[in-house]
Amino acid sequence: MNEQEFLTKLKEDILDTEQTISMDTVLQDIEEWDSLSFVSLIAMVKVATGKKLDHKAIQAAETVQDLYNLVK
Repeated sequence: MNEQEFLTKLKEDILDTEQTISMDTVLQDIEEWDSLSFVSLIAMVKVATGKKLDHKAIQAAETVQDLYNLVK
C-alpha cells in the first residue's frame, strides 16, 4: 500500500472526514480520530496487508506518517 492509498483509506474508510489529511497531520488534530478509528485501522491493515499492528505502537503514533510507517 503506497502513501496515497493509505491516505485515501484513512480519510474515507476509517475517519469518514472532509478534513484535509496529509502525512504530516497530527492525529490529535483530527476530530474523528478516536477509539473506533483505532480499531478500524487495525482491521483495515489486517485485511489489506495481513499485518497485525501493535496497539502500543499505534498509541505512540503522533502523525499520519507515524501510522503509515507501521503499515509499510
